[in-house]
Amino acid sequence: MIVGNLYKEGLCLIHSDVLVIGGGIIGCSIAYYTSKSGKEVTILEKGEFVSGTSSRCDGNILAIDKDPGFDSQMSLVSQQLIADLSKEIPHTFEYRAPGSILVCESEEEMEAAQKWVDRQKAAGLPFRMLDRQDIRQESPFFADDLLGGLECATDSTVNPYLLAFSLLEEAKKFGAKAYKKTEVKGMKVEGDGTFIVETSNGVFTANKVINAAGVWAPRLGEMVELSIPIQPRKGHIIVASRQQHVGSRKVMEFGYLISKFGGQRRVDPLTEKYGVALVFEPTESQNFLIGSSREFVGFNTKVNNEVIKCIANRAIRFYPKMADMMVIRSYAGLRPWTEDHLPIVSKVDHIPNYYIAAGHEGDGISLAAVTGKVIEELINEKETCIPVEPLSFTRFTERMLAR
Repeated sequence: MIVGNLYKEGLCLIHSDVLVIGGGIIGCSIAYYTSKSGKEVTILEKGEFVSGTSSRCDGNILAIDKDPGFDSQMSLVSQQLIADLSKEIPHTFEYRAPGSILVCESEEEMEAAQKWVDRQKAAGLPFRMLDRQDIRQESPFFADDLLGGLECATDSTVNPYLLAFSLLEEAKKFGAKAYKKTEVKGMKVEGDGTFIVETSNGVFTANKVINAAGVWAPRLGEMVELSIPIQPRKGHIIVASRQQHVGSRKVMEFGYLISKFGGQRRVDPLTEKYGVALVFEPTESQNFLIGSSREFVGFNTKVNNEVIKCIANRAIRFYPKMADMMVIRSYAGLRPWTEDHLPIVSKVDHIPNYYIAAGHEGDGISLAAVTGKVIEELINEKETCIPVEPLSFTRFTERMLAR
């Protein structure tokens, strides 16, 4: 199919310099930074904007759970960009920067936490150990047998809905066009390098395409014969009402790190099976979120009550008095997982002007700002604000060749 034939067939034809596919927080961030740079941008979403993974998550901009080195430094850059956005964008998105903590329930975890803090401090991050007294001052609701933990002072939090829509509205002010309920059905590249994108809402053409479709990125990749190694990883969250002030900032158990990176913990079989680890997050609306779980079950987003019960029991282990608090609702979402726990934020060498920005797993909110900024810099051939080699698409093929 060529452009001339599209006109003859009477199909809607909209051209832009940059076409962003995916209307979650990653796509909205890319649309914002790219349109702000002066590019003509169109963003497509197959459903409602911010209705997928970005609507089924918490809102933290964290360094505390990032591997020391590149991963944590990338998070620090994103934290600073979010702080800047909170001052630049007129829309509020409930930005706060109270820091966050990890709590330990054994001497073994305390020893591992000390090593984690030492590594992070060596990388220049503001981490410190917390003892039993520090934990008690943090919240009187903590279980008496918790030994301590660690803190990262720079961690912040946002409302992911409000941040995504704030970025999208600002992108529109810079001229970006946004289309919801516009599902991509096919894509091909013309001889002159123009992308032809067939959708449920007409045909779009573009000089550059950014695949920001999260768990659906591999499906888009197949349209241009590209294999993108991202899998959906399911996670549950409980929303509970705050009857008393439990805490003011994000709290996770140290076992969350072990669960995230695939290690073995001393927990009951169900907790291990579902990858459950305590995550506690107070919201500005005075409720709090409780998570989390990790499991590979395809694209199934149905809430599993067995997992919810497991999460609730894990929360009660760390906050015994939470047993009396009321659950408002629960939900499950899909996180775009890669085997090395880093996103793909990269050009694709053998498809000129095709870029991928996906695979953030549970760090999509955390890394949205730096992802949008890096894609804008790649498109405009600027020096990037972080090194991009660790995020390159080619790292997977290079790893396969090395095996």
